[in-house]
Amino acid sequence: MDEDVIPILRVEDAARAVAWYRRLGFTPRWEHRFEPGFPLFVEIARGRVRLFLSEHEGDAVPGTLVYLRVRDVDAIAEAFGVPVEDAPWARETELRDPDGNRLRVGTPAE
Repeated sequence: MDEDVIPILRVEDAARAVAWYRRLGFTPRWEHRFEPGFPLFVEIARGRVRLFLSEHEGDAVPGTLVYLRVRDVDAIAEAFGVPVEDAPWARETELRDPDGNRLRVGTPAE
């Protein structure tokens, strides 16, 4: 098994969050509820990149920042209608999911 790290993002409505993250190319892998009516916990993936989306209040703080490296930040920026900026290390844009979590999305400078 490879070691990795999976950020956990706090969301109010996991289904709404999954729909938003699909626009970034993420797909749901699995979900868990301890029993009906309890908060939902979902894993989403985009290639090897994975995120956990949690409706559990104690799992994470809304407004968390995650950096996502991609091959083509311009395509993502165009899909979301946001500008791209050049930094010394990457071309970047920043998005906010429906729950206020921030995703800085960048294509590394060559």
